This record gives sequence, C-alpha cells and structure tokens, in this order.
Amino acid sequence: MTTQHSPVADIPVQAEERAPAPGRPSGHAAGDAAGPAPAAEPAVWRTMLRAQVRISRRLQADLLAEHDLPLAFYDVLTHLGEAPCGRLRMNDLADRVLLSRSGLTRLVDRLEREGLVARQTCPSDARGLYAALTPTGRARLEEAAPTYRRGVRDHVLSRLDDDDLRLFGHLLGKLADEPVDGSAAESVDEAVDESVDAAASFPREGVSARPAP
Repeated sequence: MTTQHSPVADIPVQAEERAPAPGRPSGHAAGDAAGPAPAAEPAVWRTMLRAQVRISRRLQADLLAEHDLPLAFYDVLTHLGEAPCGRLRMNDLADRVLLSRSGLTRLVDRLEREGLVARQTCPSDARGLYAALTPTGRARLEEAAPTYRRGVRDHVLSRLDDDDLRLFGHLLGKLADEPVDGSAAESVDEAVDESVDAAASFPREGVSARPAP
C-alpha cells in the first residue's frame, strides 16, 4: 500500500505551560493520581496521533481495495445517507466532516464528477446549496458500509474489552466537544486532499490507477 503523508503527524508537540492547580504543588511526581507526569504528556499525544493516522490508513486501504472508494468520500456519503432526504446544506456538511467550506467544495467537486453527489439549490435561499446523495452514491455507500464496519471492528473494537470501550468513549467524549477553528479545519483540508490524491493512484489488483482529479 502506498502510504499517505498526513500533516497532522508533523504538528510539533510541546508540554503545555500550566499554572499548578489550587492546593497542588507544581512539578508533580510521576505516578501522581492527579495526572501523568509532564514528561509523559508528549508521548501520549504522539501515540494518539499515530493511532489515528494508522487506523485511518487501514480503513482507507480496505475501502480502496474492495470498493475503489477513498475514506474521505465514504465519510461524506455516510453523513448524507443519514440525513433526511439524503441531503445537507453545504455549511452543515462541512461542519460534520470537519472541513472548511472551501475544502468541502473541492471534495464535493470530486464526488460530483464521480456521480456520487449532486448539488441542489435551496428554494428558500438563492445563495444556499445542498449536497445531495445520488442513487449511484447511495448504492456505493451500501456496498462499502459492511467493509467499513468490519474494518472498525478489526482495527479498533476487537482490541478493546468492555471496560476499555467504556473508558475510551468517556475520554473521547471529553476531547470531542471542542469547536474546530479555522486553522485546524485547513489542516484537515490538506490531509483530505492528500489522501484523495494518493487514493487516485493506489495500486489495486485488477483496478487501473486513475489520474488525480
């Protein structure tokens, strides 16, 4: 598999400068029940980034090998498939897939060329646009969904027991409620662009490599 480079992996990691909590001395020792030692924090952060990138690459490899579908495409199709009438306003869709409006526009352009998504005007707002799932897009989503779910089980869920899953869900819930600012969205845009471009030339048995859109 051709690996894709993610700009996320290049984010410099530094121990955060923090004031000590009230009643707690600064420079707490390793093993302190209140939290990990500062020296351990960069390692935890890097491990999380590596896990996220590796899992995403494995999921993308599964989708490409079996359905010729990049992970970024699958993500958009899933959100549209779950939406009423199979469509979402572009701004709402951008928020759900954590892209900027311009990043989503580029991605939808590619999906539209594949016949998986169509743009529709909003009757109540001449400037508003919907991204709508096409019949072809829905069929590709239904074909790929079992592969994606199997990949999630194989690469993530099967490695965690019930207690792990409950703790994992709790920790992710604490991290996922922060809004994504503009600079972070642009970083995700770049990662998606690189991922889709790399997927276009992904070597697949019996499938000719497509030129990048």
